[in-house]
Amino acid sequence: MTELRHGDDPEPPEPFPAGSLYVPVRPGPSGCAVRLFRTPLGERTAVGFTSVRRLTVTLGSGHAYIRLAGAELRTLTAPLGITVLTVDPQFTAPASATVPPAAPAAARAPRTARIA
Repeated sequence: MTELRHGDDPEPPEPFPAGSLYVPVRPGPSGCAVRLFRTPLGERTAVGFTSVRRLTVTLGSGHAYIRLAGAELRTLTAPLGITVLTVDPQFTAPASATVPPAAPAAARAPRTARIA
């Protein structure tokens, strides 16, 4: 029986492209920290891009990044309970705006006017 090569394997062990990814980072107390995102359903995910151009198109210019292999990124985020790795996401939503706290119910009650 012939051995299957990676290209012939119907289920390769790594579902994403081999090689390094461009991973968005932010400054942290010990250097850089990997930026984590959420999927549309709210699950936490690590994100990597296959090119700087794709990172810039999706997140905008000026984002710091490092190069990591997909397996390394999974190893870094596994202790945080993150099991999803998203490669080349097409859409990102802006961070949610801070909503001011709601006023107490008494303050929101409509005022009545006195009729003389």
